[in-house]
Amino acid sequence: MKKVMGLNFLPVRNAIAVKSSQVALLSLLLGFRLTGCNTQTTLTPTEQNSPSSTPTDSTHPDKKVILTTFTVLADMARNVAGDKAIIESITKPGAEIHGYEPTPSDLKRGQGADLILDNGLNLERWAERFYNNFAKVPHITLSEGFEPVSIAEDTDKPNPHAWMSPQNALKYVENIRQALVNLDPVNTTTYNANAVAYSQQIQAIDAKLKNAIAKIPPEKRFIVSCEGAFSYIARDYGLKEVYLWPVNAEQQATPKQVERVIKTVKANQIPAVFCESTVNNEAQLQVAKETGAKFAGVFYVDSLSPPDGPASTYLKLLEYNINTLIKGLQGN
Repeated sequence: MKKVMGLNFLPVRNAIAVKSSQVALLSLLLGFRLTGCNTQTTLTPTEQNSPSSTPTDSTHPDKKVILTTFTVLADMARNVAGDKAIIESITKPGAEIHGYEPTPSDLKRGQGADLILDNGLNLERWAERFYNNFAKVPHITLSEGFEPVSIAEDTDKPNPHAWMSPQNALKYVENIRQALVNLDPVNTTTYNANAVAYSQQIQAIDAKLKNAIAKIPPEKRFIVSCEGAFSYIARDYGLKEVYLWPVNAEQQATPKQVERVIKTVKANQIPAVFCESTVNNEAQLQVAKETGAKFAGVFYVDSLSPPDGPASTYLKLLEYNINTLIKGLQGN
């Protein structure tokens, strides 16, 4: 990975190889096949009856209770679990995950959980203190085995936002499937089948994203955001990443950071800049004003939207972000 002037110049990677055991599972259960590329640039939100839209059913004590650290992981887990387990997110839609402070009710829920799923890669800086309150409740890190991208050009710390790439999402689904099967083997068949079906939907989005980016001239394939949350999607889909700050813990861009992004946007005639839904976009609006670039909207990253919002599920989050990015780069 080559980094210049605060940008991550990242080559396109081939789609991740699915483990041989996973291929066998996919073929056995559903006759798995990859969905072909869609020739349209704008994506239509996936039509599905997602388990994530169903309220948590706490009236079935025989079901396993699984907590996740934030809403994106909860939605992924619900799609794999279906109605065989109770999935809850510790944080609510719209919450900022990095510096979250668990509440007394979070501690109570943690004590009653059978399993906790976290992201890892230094995302949940509060997690270890949280886990110390109930050492007997197991927790699993879903980014285990990932190849991390550095969070900034001058550090070896991993960027935690691995779920932002659909190719990584397939690994999350597989790790969730394994965790549920190990916890609740009686429902293995359901978990396996749901994981296959959900992976197919993610594969379809992966194909659409590749097709959409292919229509953007290579010299215009920039993603300019407030937080450096797009390193994995940049790596996997041939984008150049520019950001104001590396992680949301800062949330206030310094004059030096703003000036660096302004120079980069001007030098490359980047048509659009963006921010994230959980942070203040004031600094990015300044970038747009001083460069003539369009402020083309917000991305959903660390949290899903409320149920009536545009990113109420993980699949809708991906599709909304892709549409926002492509429309911005096309000048629409």
